[in-house]
Amino acid sequence: MLSELRKDLNKLSDKKRAELLVRYFKTRKGQYGEGDIFAGITVPVSRSIAVKYRDLSSPEITQLLKSKIHEERLIALLILVYNFRKNPQDQEAIYDFYLKNTKYINNWDLVDLSSHEIVGGYLKNKPKDTLFKLAKSQNLWEKRISIIATFAFIRDKEFDTSLKIADVLLLDKHDLIQKALGWMLREIGNRDLKAEEKFLKKYYKQMGRTALRYAIEKFPEQLRKQYLLGEI
Repeated sequence: MLSELRKDLNKLSDKKRAELLVRYFKTRKGQYGEGDIFAGITVPVSRSIAVKYRDLSSPEITQLLKSKIHEERLIALLILVYNFRKNPQDQEAIYDFYLKNTKYINNWDLVDLSSHEIVGGYLKNKPKDTLFKLAKSQNLWEKRISIIATFAFIRDKEFDTSLKIADVLLLDKHDLIQKALGWMLREIGNRDLKAEEKFLKKYYKQMGRTALRYAIEKFPEQLRKQYLLGEI
C-alpha cells in the first residue's frame, strides 16, 4: 500500500512548486528547515491522499513519517489526525506515537496541521504537564507543539493553559515561537478580548515585537499604536 501511495505522489509532484517551497520553508544551511526535500504537492492534495491511504499499517506510517520528503511526513501526520478523529479507541496510542516521533515533526506546517488535533485533542480533559515539558524543551518544534496544541482548548474558550504556556515562551528569541505565541494570543482575543488584553497589559513591554504584532493584528488602529508605542 505504501508503494502505491508513493506512486501517486510521484505522479502529482510539481518541480516548479517544489523549488518555491524549498525557499519558502527555509531549507538552506543553518536555516530552520535545513535539508528538507519537497515534492511540490499542495496541502489539500496531501489531505486527499491521507484519506485515501488512511488504512496504512503502523509500520508503513512510521516509514512515511521518517521520510526525507516533506510531503510524505505531512501525509503520515494527516493520516494520524484522520484516524485520531475517527477512532477514539486508538487516540492514546496515536498520541503516544506522536510524542515519541517529534524528531520527524520538524517544520512549522507539520506542527500546525497536527499538534492541536492530536496532542491538544488528547489532553483536553487531562493534566497538561506534558505541554509544559515540551515548552521547556531545547527542540524548536517541541516548543511550537506546546503552544499550538493549546488551540484545541482555545476553540472551547478555555484559555488558562494557553496563557501559562505563553508565559513560559514569552522571552523565546526564535521567530517561529514568537509567531506561534502571537497567533494563539490573537485567537484568544478573537473569542475573549478582555482575556487577551489582561495578558498583554501585564507582558507587552517584555514580549518580542513579532509576538506582539501578531497578537494585536486585529485591534483597532489607535489601540495597536498605543501598544506598539508602549502607551497603554
